[in-house]
Amino acid sequence: MVRHSPRAPHAPAPVFTPMATAASCVGFVLIGVLQALYGPAIPALREDFGLSPSTAGLALSAHFVGGVAGVLLFDRLHGRIGNRRILAASYLLMAAGAAGFALAPNWPAALAAALLAGLGFGGIDYGLNQLFAVGFGRRSAAMLNILNAHFGIGAILGPALIGAVGAEHYPTVFLAFALVNLPLLLCLKGVRDKAPQPTGVTVPPAGPTPRTRSLVSVLAVFVALYVLHVGIEAGVGGWEPTHLETVGYGAGVAATATSVYWLMMTIGRFLVAPLALRFPAPAIIAVSCAGMTACLLLAAVPALAPYAYAGVGLFIAPVFPTGLPWLHRAAPSAGRAGALVIAASMAGGVAAGPSLGKVIEWSGIRAVPLLLAAVSAVCLAATLWLIRATRTAGAAPGH
Repeated sequence: MVRHSPRAPHAPAPVFTPMATAASCVGFVLIGVLQALYGPAIPALREDFGLSPSTAGLALSAHFVGGVAGVLLFDRLHGRIGNRRILAASYLLMAAGAAGFALAPNWPAALAAALLAGLGFGGIDYGLNQLFAVGFGRRSAAMLNILNAHFGIGAILGPALIGAVGAEHYPTVFLAFALVNLPLLLCLKGVRDKAPQPTGVTVPPAGPTPRTRSLVSVLAVFVALYVLHVGIEAGVGGWEPTHLETVGYGAGVAATATSVYWLMMTIGRFLVAPLALRFPAPAIIAVSCAGMTACLLLAAVPALAPYAYAGVGLFIAPVFPTGLPWLHRAAPSAGRAGALVIAASMAGGVAAGPSLGKVIEWSGIRAVPLLLAAVSAVCLAATLWLIRATRTAGAAPGH
């Protein structure tokens, strides 16, 4: 006797078709490229506009300010105008901003264009992370790691492109970037227009329960985790070369080791994707925070430092993408939670440089890995607190 499995009466359409999923990964390559283009273009920007180093660096700051604004703006709009229009507007803004930066007649116009490109960047970063976090069910953490690994590919390609053509030809690279965005608009028809609800979530009963903390406290600790871990990410990327040179390595070795750090972050996200199908997100993040804390402590030993920094890249890789599905399960009623932590992570990247720089002024360059290890230990403590705070009967996450 053949038994037929009952079919769901209203099986929802998938959030992404295979083509749209692939196009989303290409979109993340592009936002990685864009973020990484500004730094290598600084010498040419200084020459073209007569800028000091700090003034030229404002291009990346404008990009990040636009990114934070884009996350918050598009989060407010996505429930009203649909996912396809949000993503289409983001790609168009990013393309228009990149083209404007390439053709800007003066520095204020270039900064305005970088801000415009950042708006689109923030929309893509928020929109795709949000949809991947809720659109693949138990595979969401794995798919988010794959998506964000493509950002790393773009971040590696960006400086390579500038290096290949020469910094003086940065307008050509930015214009080419703007054009490459446009074909992705054709793939948006494969994106489900209405945002789905998080899957695999047990709605908590009304009123407080003995094993849950207040929603505000949970969100606050998630925000702290994201701000601090992005601060570590940016801090290692910014200060690793200086620290390695201070402890005796040559400039070439220091630069190569820093490139390996970013490469290991990209590889780590690909490697953790299959693990995210077997292990819960909280466990992965706890191991990641413990691992990066240990590696940062080892980086204080000069002979181990280049290898330890590579380990930091490997362990820090899963935190951002793996945490988003956990956040959606832990706070299903907080519709703005994803936007809040993504915007906070961008703010953490902006604040990391000057904040860490001030501390280093009195502690010295050799203390960089120990300072970052202390921050990483706080990330681990926050993760352990969240594991206890979000553990509820019948709602344990699994993959």
